[in-house]
Amino acid sequence: MSLDKELLQGQGMTSLRTRQRLIERLTEKGISDVRVLEAMRDSPRHLFLDEALSTRAYEDLALPIGYQQTISQPYIVARMTEALVSGDRLAEVPLKKTLEIGTGCGYQTYLLAIFSKKVTSIERIEPLQDKAKKTLKQLKVNNVEFMVDDGNKLGDQKYDAILSAAAPLEIPQFLKEKLNVGGKLIIPVGDSNKQILTLIKRTSKDIFIEEKLEEVLFVPLLKGVVS
Repeated sequence: MSLDKELLQGQGMTSLRTRQRLIERLTEKGISDVRVLEAMRDSPRHLFLDEALSTRAYEDLALPIGYQQTISQPYIVARMTEALVSGDRLAEVPLKKTLEIGTGCGYQTYLLAIFSKKVTSIERIEPLQDKAKKTLKQLKVNNVEFMVDDGNKLGDQKYDAILSAAAPLEIPQFLKEKLNVGGKLIIPVGDSNKQILTLIKRTSKDIFIEEKLEEVLFVPLLKGVVS
């Protein structure tokens, strides 16, 4: 992705110094993959927010993006991204086909696009995805396919990585089946009172290894689309 430096760096509170402070906080919290830290530093999070909130873009906070949705906390974005790419620390683009459930404002999509040859991003709230599309087009991201869907019409495609930005009460079996052998699924699991960020790796046709990472709070995984 060839991007305009001024567009990426912004001014004032979006300056490189401000971004560097965020990276220091992420490092303190345990993010260690240099590729992820550099991508987080260089990602223009302020462009995915309404202008009124852009001065808070590089704080380690979740922020509202409308439609009762939020842009995830940078630490959680980094944690989920790192979990998916950590298997191949030498590759600049370690993932082939990635599925994202919940485009939201497109910030996590942008990070996944850096590390994937192709991303399929689905979102059940059409106006939210339309806005994300415009931002990613402005940033010259061209390896993302968008779908307005709630995750129930994904066909027979299989993926090397799946990231869900919405929480089911339990891990859907159909999502596990969409992993290639060796693939990973990262997903928050639980209700509005308690959710655990969970990493699942498919090691063979019938074997899935599950690892609980930490407590998180995401919107619930809902059915149906909103146009």
